[in-house]
Amino acid sequence: MFTGLIEDLGTVRELRRESSRVRLTVGTAIPSAELHLGDSVAVNGICLTVVAIGNGSFTADISPETLERSTLIDLSAGSRVNLERALRLSDRLGGHLVSGHVDAVATISERLQDHNAVRFTFRLPASVNRFVAEKGSVAIDGISLTVNGVTDETFSVAVIPHTLTMTTLQEKNSGDRVNIETDLIARYIARLLGVEETRSKATLNLDFLAKNGFL
Repeated sequence: MFTGLIEDLGTVRELRRESSRVRLTVGTAIPSAELHLGDSVAVNGICLTVVAIGNGSFTADISPETLERSTLIDLSAGSRVNLERALRLSDRLGGHLVSGHVDAVATISERLQDHNAVRFTFRLPASVNRFVAEKGSVAIDGISLTVNGVTDETFSVAVIPHTLTMTTLQEKNSGDRVNIETDLIARYIARLLGVEETRSKATLNLDFLAKNGFL
């Protein structure tokens, strides 16, 4: 699990495609002594496992499924990426609970200066966007942000200067792609209510909550 608070802006050193695997090597300011084989590190919001540690870098294997369903396929040497190590039980939860499992790739439809913040609007398939709620949380390339507005297929966030400076959002513009992870609670509630199969019939009321052990 992660919090969506970015620790470091890393730089891709190599994305090596071999016959049976893809390996990503990222340069980072995270001390090598604090990284261990098997550690989980979120790279642009994707939970990856450290398989090798170098001097100021780490390497992770990427499955074909992860490569195809995320923006990792867009990376090349020199690309900057958001990095966060896995949450420890003793850590403060400053953002929100992030699993590191990407739901979909969204496209930035608008970047607009809004006083001291930058407002981004993202286009997302309606099947995923229904899990995004106004004033709820969303992870964008691993960054925990608060949703400001939602339509059927878009949502928007306002990014303050500190967050912009400390993450790859400073480099993002209209047309760019980003990894999206919706809120865990929203996904589980949708599953509990049977949204996938009986969306029109699902009703959240006291009887339903009692039958499912909430009362």
